[in-house]
Amino acid sequence: MTHHPDPRPTLGLAALLAFLSMLSPFSIDTFFPSFPAIAREFSLTALQLQQTLTAYLVPYGVTMLLHGPLSDAYGRRRVILVGVSLFTIASLACALAPGFGTLLAFRAMQGATAGAGLVVARAVVRDLYAGHEAQRLMSLITMLFGFAPAVAPVIGGWVHVAFGWRAVFLFLVLLGFAMVFVSWWRLPETHPPERRLVLQLGTLFSLSWRIASHREFLLLSFASGLHFASVIAYIGAAPAIVLEQWHFGETQFAMLFIPVIGGFVAGAFTSGRMAGRVTPGTQCRVGYAISALGGLASSVALACFAPVPILVQQLLIFTIAFGVQVVAPILTLRLLDLFPDTRGAVSSVQAFVAIMIAAATMGVAVPALHGSLLLLALGSLVGAFSGWGLWRMAWTAAAR
Repeated sequence: MTHHPDPRPTLGLAALLAFLSMLSPFSIDTFFPSFPAIAREFSLTALQLQQTLTAYLVPYGVTMLLHGPLSDAYGRRRVILVGVSLFTIASLACALAPGFGTLLAFRAMQGATAGAGLVVARAVVRDLYAGHEAQRLMSLITMLFGFAPAVAPVIGGWVHVAFGWRAVFLFLVLLGFAMVFVSWWRLPETHPPERRLVLQLGTLFSLSWRIASHREFLLLSFASGLHFASVIAYIGAAPAIVLEQWHFGETQFAMLFIPVIGGFVAGAFTSGRMAGRVTPGTQCRVGYAISALGGLASSVALACFAPVPILVQQLLIFTIAFGVQVVAPILTLRLLDLFPDTRGAVSSVQAFVAIMIAAATMGVAVPALHGSLLLLALGSLVGAFSGWGLWRMAWTAAAR
């Protein structure tokens, strides 16, 4: 089932690729409302409980290096179908886990397989489209994808309240099964056999190293990853913010995730509208400035005017997320174009860098910062400024 390029992106293809990319945020966010129940059942400390995220994110990041090259060698469809099938099996094992060690092991398996949809979806976009059409489709996917972190904890909260924390993982089983079926039915093969590469372990490592050691690639990957970390800090600290700082219930995680995802969706929509109208450099400057201003305003407000109304905090979080998604499609497409013959591998290495930054943020930074909304705001501000500085270095070097 090989696809021939279409003149314009379709909503159906965008929705399919977005849903494949949603497996990861659903795996991370759906069981946030179950944190207290899991901690009670297995007698866990806050730091131990946070490792359910780290155990997922580390293998998620490492296997990002494999999904893309595997799709370059064996085709996009096959990698997605196998990866999502294994994810579904791992989710079932999590639901049946008799102890915390077993839960961590199969969380790691979830992480090792959930990234196939995200990585390969990016390569599919670049297989089919170029220029403004690619940016518009990437923005549309990001906009649809952005709903997942907002919807996931809400669904997870209601499932948890009705049936318990194990049912949350059964929900992921159903989602994985649905994605396997729809992908088998509707996903086109966009990487034909004549364009495929022979997969060799030595070649894989040398290719990944060649990509990762490319100066512009490294700068832009860290610029994107640190910028996204300015929002990841809030996502990772969601249980502490919603349950402890804002004093909402287990079914009210939308109070945090709606501002985050609203910012993502609005930013992605704005990025798509800016395509072809504003230069990429100007768009990146605007996006980074918006995120930095949101983080700065939040830090000043929390330091000088506490307690800050929750609505004001939500608006500032929305602003940070908005800036992130104004920039993200530009950086992703630029990274893919640095190595046009191995876009699957490029997508893998970029995702690896991003996930390692996210794992460090959730596993190290969030446990240190989550007790204070001011510290979270300052951490977000540092992420936005660091991303802007690295992007500026890469942009200046490329211009020369």
